[in-house]
Amino acid sequence: MAYHFDFLAAFDYTDVLVKGVLTTVELIAVGGVVGIAVGIFGAWARTQGPRWLKPIVSGYVELIRNTPFLVQLFFIFFGLPSLGVQISEMQAAILTMIINLGAYSTEIIRAGVNAIARGQMEAALSLSMSRVQAFRHIILRPALQKIWPALSSQIVIVMLGSAVCSQIAVEELSFAANFIQGRNFRAFEAYLLATAIYLAMAILLRQLLRLIGDKFIFARRAS
Repeated sequence: MAYHFDFLAAFDYTDVLVKGVLTTVELIAVGGVVGIAVGIFGAWARTQGPRWLKPIVSGYVELIRNTPFLVQLFFIFFGLPSLGVQISEMQAAILTMIINLGAYSTEIIRAGVNAIARGQMEAALSLSMSRVQAFRHIILRPALQKIWPALSSQIVIVMLGSAVCSQIAVEELSFAANFIQGRNFRAFEAYLLATAIYLAMAILLRQLLRLIGDKFIFARRAS
């Protein structure tokens, strides 16, 4: 029996789709900014930080990079309340994205830091800068210039990975697609539409990150 496509049935739930898109944007906006901040701290800790801190950060990176995102999400959402820490679905999703992106971006940024000549740090220290000041003002920006495309790709990957947050009832885009197909039984149309929206969001996010890089990372400083 021939299948009759009806995409208009999916658009009957436009408000659900819009809410899903906005929730996904919120997840990556907060998770992305804070996750990169965690990654910068982690890269500093592994390259310039005190000796006692390095194994702690290394253990965190290895733990997160070698376990599934979904398991991390379940651990935070179901595990923390058993320890007396009450957390909402949205808070659990954002925290998981921060922890996940923080671990991956730590390694990406560390690679950029290690690519900077040691003489840069030595010159900064000879000017009476602290290691933190030297890392912030001398090392970080050239390091980000070297790894910005890889870091941008990782942010997009985490945004796409947010789809599994529907498993704990976060009302993001994949949750919206599940909701729609559960109401009108138009699974092909609902998920094809969600796929197209994810594709558009990924492309727009890459372009936004490219513009951010051009303006703040690669642009020459005023003399």
